[in-house]
Amino acid sequence: MSFFWQNEANFIVSEVTHLLRIDVSLRWRVFRVWFCVLAALLGCRDAAPNATAPATAATPTFSGRADIAAEMRTAAAAPRGAADGGGRAWIEDGPTAVTAGTLGSWRFIYEVGDKGIAEGGRIIFMTSPFWGWSVPQDRSAEAPGYVTVQTAATGVTLTPEISGSPLMGIAVGGRALASGERIAVAYGGATGARTDRFAEVRSHFWFGVDGDGDGTHRFLVDSPAVTVEAGQPRTLVAIAPSTVRPGGELAVRISLLDANGNAGFPFAGELALTSEPSGLELPAAARIDPADRGTITVRLRAPSDGVFRVRASGAGDFVAISNPIVVTAPDAPLILWGDLHGHSELSDGTGSAADYFRFARDVAGLDVVSLTDHDHWGVLHLDQSPDLWAEIRAQAEAFHDPGRFVTLQGYEWTSWEHGHRHVLFFDDNAALYSSIDPRFDEPRELWDALRGRDAITVAHHSAGGPIAIDWSIAPDPALEPVTEVVSVHGVSEARDSPSVIYDPVPGNFVRDALGRGYRFGFVGSGDSHDGHPGLAHIASGGTGGLAAIIAPDLSRGAVHEALRQRRVYATSGPRIYLRVALSTHPMGSIVKRAELTGAGEEPSLYVHVIGTDTIDYLDIVRTGMPVRRRVAAPELEVVIPINNPQPGEYVYVRVVQTDGGLAWSSPIFIE
Repeated sequence: MSFFWQNEANFIVSEVTHLLRIDVSLRWRVFRVWFCVLAALLGCRDAAPNATAPATAATPTFSGRADIAAEMRTAAAAPRGAADGGGRAWIEDGPTAVTAGTLGSWRFIYEVGDKGIAEGGRIIFMTSPFWGWSVPQDRSAEAPGYVTVQTAATGVTLTPEISGSPLMGIAVGGRALASGERIAVAYGGATGARTDRFAEVRSHFWFGVDGDGDGTHRFLVDSPAVTVEAGQPRTLVAIAPSTVRPGGELAVRISLLDANGNAGFPFAGELALTSEPSGLELPAAARIDPADRGTITVRLRAPSDGVFRVRASGAGDFVAISNPIVVTAPDAPLILWGDLHGHSELSDGTGSAADYFRFARDVAGLDVVSLTDHDHWGVLHLDQSPDLWAEIRAQAEAFHDPGRFVTLQGYEWTSWEHGHRHVLFFDDNAALYSSIDPRFDEPRELWDALRGRDAITVAHHSAGGPIAIDWSIAPDPALEPVTEVVSVHGVSEARDSPSVIYDPVPGNFVRDALGRGYRFGFVGSGDSHDGHPGLAHIASGGTGGLAAIIAPDLSRGAVHEALRQRRVYATSGPRIYLRVALSTHPMGSIVKRAELTGAGEEPSLYVHVIGTDTIDYLDIVRTGMPVRRRVAAPELEVVIPINNPQPGEYVYVRVVQTDGGLAWSSPIFIE
């Protein structure tokens, strides 16, 4: 019996799972099932989740998954036969462009390569596992995703092996398939198959070949693909810089997005623009033409001082109000908005690398962005695909425009034993150190490899699912100065925070790590897989993540220095303005107690926050003890006494808005 049916109990994943809006914990479990199918093809077997450790073993303090790491190493080391990955495939019938979330049907032809396929070998057909294609099935012609397979090769039998996952096998029987012989795969049937809900230029239908039947295969890198286009616009967004010099020019990005945050619909219409309050110098109207694909940039000028927003309305019933724009003193630092963590089709996301950077710049209006695809996770793997890694680096450099848009080369070190970290480089010479390479598969080995380079690492989803960080290994103070407290997975800051991450591990929150004496600043980032860096919270229906970077200018060097000095804060997606200082020491500082008390007065905490919605609460967190203040206002500026500060203490603030938006300052540490 094939491995598919032996593991059928593991693959009860229904069509409705793939139609859900993002539920991160469920999405992870679906992806885990898909990975186990792939691992099984390579001779691996799935270990029981959270299996009970032997009685003599110590109970782990985090959710490390050595079983997954072992599967990946086995899969990577498995030899491939000469016939594996041979042949070619193409779309014979069906649309080459579809609207996100709609139905379609396709007929594919796979042609055997010059090495043939042995009796007992397999052709693999897999829809994109990310994020919404119907699961291939052969049980009901009336249900979405129905699949049939045929061949004109005499004496050959083809047996579909449906797994209940995006991957299906087609076993070759009767005799070997010879070079040039063909099979036809029809997907969708009369009902059709549901398409990906996220727009991208090439969503692959993956074909793979196990040519000799030994259980290993290769995917065809040039597997057929279709373009997924944005649906009808549902929302209007207006994104502005948070800070601007007096009299300075600024750009406001205005975009029409569909229900899942996709941009690119060829819309035509006019928008009325107003300054709230009056004072910004801006045109009264702006037109969107079909060639704009629903996104325009409006340039305006700021007056000498004040806090402003831009209101855009029209093009139907659409209305958008931008984030607050604060006109700062000429020598004041800027707030730069960054999304330092996200994925594309080159690992387990959607969209090309170029489209990722383009969305970040033109739609999300980010200042800083990094594409951090996984080193060893997804359909193809960066650590085994030099061309893919080169593509990420090349696109980062192509979009890098100091003073206007800063890109960072990077990747995600995807350790299932010690937790995930993304690695960011501040030059044009990034290197990939794989988490399954025995030379770099432990955090201290990774830091040793990076030492002396212009690079940092950032731990993420550290408190829980899909895997927590092993905080028993102290972060390198020089190479890991900040940590990600929020993303689409939820909040890792503290158990008492809103929107806590799924599957949290007790004692593993960031505040617990601060209690260990670790010192780091707080950032957010999207961890987006939908091609929407900077706006991941739209599709997630909950949290996303952004890093607010306080720097004198927009350059890689200035961004690196701000991160190293912890001059950063985090939000769950909205561009909340936040300034915090303990006496004269800004967020992220390490300050001696004597400096705070030497003047004979108790130090005080200065907080200035301007929300994107009504601010419900301000939480002051002092050494693990939050104190809540009711605000119920769009803006707050307050001075709070910090009585008798002691060495080893820290203090930071958390902002909670009525709409669920969140922000956290970096801690200020006392020694």
